[in-house]
Amino acid sequence: MSNYRRNRVEGGCYFFTINLLERYENPLLIKHIDLLRDVTQRVRKKYPFHIDGWVILPDHMHCIWTLPVGDADYSTRIRLLKTLFSKAIPKGEHRS
Repeated sequence: MSNYRRNRVEGGCYFFTINLLERYENPLLIKHIDLLRDVTQRVRKKYPFHIDGWVILPDHMHCIWTLPVGDADYSTRIRLLKTLFSKAIPKGEHRS
């Protein structure tokens, strides 16, 4: 198992790459871009963060976020984003 170092800085700026499980030939993120935007807004209402940059590709995305002063909990935000997006995908859509 990998031993990742997770640097947690309150109010810090973080870079993430988030991939789909079945990455290749799956345009899920751009196909449901409006859903992703909606889920992001819902997460930001409950757990605020500033979006410094965000690139969304068909099968993965790169994000740069700055968290509020006194907050270093980026993992909850990512977990909610992934969970809410997955649950909101239409029933007939292929998922792994």
